[in-house]
Amino acid sequence: MNTEAHPLTVLSEDENMFKDMVYQFGEEKIKPLTAEMDHDAQFDKDIIRQFFELGLMGIEIPEEYGGAGSSFFMSILAIEALAMIDASAAIYVDVQNTLVNNAIMRWGNKDQKKKFLPLLASEKLGAYSLSEAGSGSDAFALRARAEQKEDYFILNGQKMWTTNGAEADLFIVFATVDPAAGYKGITAFLVERDFEGFSTGKKEDKLGIRASSTCELILDNCQVPAENVLGDIGKGYKVAIETLNEGRIGIGAQMLGISEAALRHGIQYSREREQFGKPIADFQAIQFQLADVATQLEAARVLVYNAAHLKDGKKSFVKEAAMAKLFSSRVSEKITSQVLEIFGGYGYTKEYPVEKLYRDAKIGQIYEGTSNMQLQTIAKFLLAD
Repeated sequence: MNTEAHPLTVLSEDENMFKDMVYQFGEEKIKPLTAEMDHDAQFDKDIIRQFFELGLMGIEIPEEYGGAGSSFFMSILAIEALAMIDASAAIYVDVQNTLVNNAIMRWGNKDQKKKFLPLLASEKLGAYSLSEAGSGSDAFALRARAEQKEDYFILNGQKMWTTNGAEADLFIVFATVDPAAGYKGITAFLVERDFEGFSTGKKEDKLGIRASSTCELILDNCQVPAENVLGDIGKGYKVAIETLNEGRIGIGAQMLGISEAALRHGIQYSREREQFGKPIADFQAIQFQLADVATQLEAARVLVYNAAHLKDGKKSFVKEAAMAKLFSSRVSEKITSQVLEIFGGYGYTKEYPVEKLYRDAKIGQIYEGTSNMQLQTIAKFLLAD
């Protein structure tokens, strides 16, 4: 029996090469545009095209459907690496892989996989739309209705906070076929942008992750073929829950990337900035802050990587995913705040990148389940016995 222990955060040679490749791509192609995209709240569409060319949009999609046929963990590494450059860039790859692709691979029938997975791997951006104005943490208090006809459904309602909404071609939309049935009436639909009665509405003007689009969806007698039901009718709640469990690990990876970038900037600046005749890195107060930041980051990375490995190993990971998202998002806010303070007054300006990292970090405690919802999930597991 091999009892040798290997730290979860130690990557194999292939994993390191892949993560470095994604990071270098971000350094060369994304970093020069980050400030402009953040200011304009508009992501460069040519970068999205390059994501497809690099194979980053179908990491887990099987090779038979044109994907890389790789692991969930590799998706997590790609998300983390991109978030070190720009969290908005990471979100496009995150939603595509951990939510949209995963949902179709898990719940799609043979025809749906054959039709949509090759497109998602090569050219079509996906989005995931569950929330509404009145259903945030109460995710299944949906008002969007789906009325079944002969061989199609008519969808009516408004969806909110849809990430990638401005650019996506395919949307996983949740609506209820029977309000009286409660959550058992929720059904998931694959809605294509060119369907009659479908349109995108308001694009949110956000504090952080500004280059990532967050949009309202409008369903006005939107006709969706019955063949586009994802999973069984009335089983949309299962599609949503199981997909979000995986997605939360992706959010954790985003937070890791943001935190790692902040730490790197803090180390570099503390070596360059001089006060009282020497670099501020020589002061114990700064050294202790950086040491504390590095320790918190490493702890968060262990939680995120562990959850991803459990998912790949087909083991229970729901509690661990909630823990990873909860801790990494809290840590990211704290780390970016600490590093911003190391920069002093400069950190509060847009001349340096840490103020953007601070703004980008906050969303981690909100989307794909607030911190309170993660605590509730963890508590359920602890008290189950």
